[in-house]
Amino acid sequence: MSEKKVILSGDEALAEGVFAAGVRLGTGYPGTPSTEILEHLSEIGGRAQWAPNEKVAMEVAIGVAFGGGRAIVTMKHVGLNVAADPLFTLAYTGVEGGMIIVSADDPGMASSQNEQDNRLYGEAAHLPIMEPADSQEAYDFAIKAYEISEKYHTPVLFRMTTRVCHARSIVNLWKTPEAPQVKPYHKNVGERVMVPANAKKAHVRLMNMLADLQKWNETSDLNVISGPEKADLGIICSGAAYQHVAEAAPDARILKLGMTLPLPCSKIYQFTQGNKRTIVVEEGEKYLAEKIRAMGIEVEAKKDIFLYGELNVAKVKKLIAGDDTPDAPPKPGRPPQLCPGCPHRKVFESLRDLGCIVSGDIGCYTLGVMPPFSAIDCSTCMGASIGMGLGLRHTLAETEARKVVSVIGDSTFVHSGITGNVEMVYNRPATGHLVLILDNSTTAMTGLQENPATGRHLNMTPTHQLKLEELVKAIGVDHVDVIDPTLHNPEFRALIQERLASNDVSVIVCRRSCILQMKKLAKFAKK
Repeated sequence: MSEKKVILSGDEALAEGVFAAGVRLGTGYPGTPSTEILEHLSEIGGRAQWAPNEKVAMEVAIGVAFGGGRAIVTMKHVGLNVAADPLFTLAYTGVEGGMIIVSADDPGMASSQNEQDNRLYGEAAHLPIMEPADSQEAYDFAIKAYEISEKYHTPVLFRMTTRVCHARSIVNLWKTPEAPQVKPYHKNVGERVMVPANAKKAHVRLMNMLADLQKWNETSDLNVISGPEKADLGIICSGAAYQHVAEAAPDARILKLGMTLPLPCSKIYQFTQGNKRTIVVEEGEKYLAEKIRAMGIEVEAKKDIFLYGELNVAKVKKLIAGDDTPDAPPKPGRPPQLCPGCPHRKVFESLRDLGCIVSGDIGCYTLGVMPPFSAIDCSTCMGASIGMGLGLRHTLAETEARKVVSVIGDSTFVHSGITGNVEMVYNRPATGHLVLILDNSTTAMTGLQENPATGRHLNMTPTHQLKLEELVKAIGVDHVDVIDPTLHNPEFRALIQERLASNDVSVIVCRRSCILQMKKLAKFAKK
């Protein structure tokens, strides 16, 4: 065992932990605040790769774990929506090698379209949930998670939040890294093939496993009590909320839960007996409070006003005091905007000037909704722009339907836009449809990551480059054009008008590299 103390973010510390534990493969899809986990894992010598989307990443990690290797799959909270299909059945099949599923939640929506609490996914799927409170715990819990995963043959849902992911603190890297293990393949059809006869047995096995894990968690060192033996105020918390609680209520008795499913019922009950009053402080939903109350244990839940946004010390003080008066509105900040020189600018200027109805998507180009463009009419989730645009085409009167355009980025198209194009060809609206793929040669919004259309791996080594125009031609799109909307803007506008006037289905690949990506590649070329 060797010790080395360094300053790391929670994302980096988690990467160090899984590397020390001998992870065989890290896979995922970039999404703030999870992106840096795999980037750091690759930097320190671990094997890491970006998948086309979270569902594929989850499935690859499952295969690693079925093969006896240790795997980690990373994504932001909305990414778990995409990966939910394999997730629920994975809980039934269990795993051979240890598997960590990272859900990086985003309370306050620093860079997201919602602030869902993915502990509810863990509860629905019956998966153990671990919640580190700082970088050291991200490292320690990662190593522990593999032990739990392999002992109980279950994947572990590793719930982090923005503050834990991005805050930096001192981490003791106490474990000498293990080499990834290679095990003989163990055939286990009864537990790996979920036909109904096997799934029924697996469900029973899953519930028994959770019962055993609950008994273990009663005495595990993941759940820590601090403060006096008895106190007027006791606080139950987890994750980032603990840091705010420790500062807001230094004299309180605190139970910091590291594993929040299954909960240590007896430990929680005994903790509450030493307090005159016990309150649950948590970010997101009233998940812990409701679970604890369901056990018949009297605790106070936070008021509804604290369901929204990130907690901080001031909010926790108000929460403890039962003060639900609204906070003063924040001072207006500088609104986000497309970079000067961004290739998307000319696209949205053109769509605005042509009076188009624009179905938007998730990425840098979502900022086309902001002034001076004000050129996006709707946006929900990755890949939805094409389906929503088709729905508008099927619904609106012809004069308005002919104005509808779907806009999607290159990485997002690969992520979940391909099937939308299949739908466009299969169920054609009477007026046809037009899709613009804004190909800026990177996954820009999350920090200039690579994707299958760039021809580079996560670590910048070359690989096969997916040709978007060839792909949509193979799907059966009538017209496929490639154009630089900045250099050839008059021709681009004329092309939009021509395609909108026809009853055909068309794709225009708007190809011009992100200016920041060009700088990144130039810097990489000098190495």
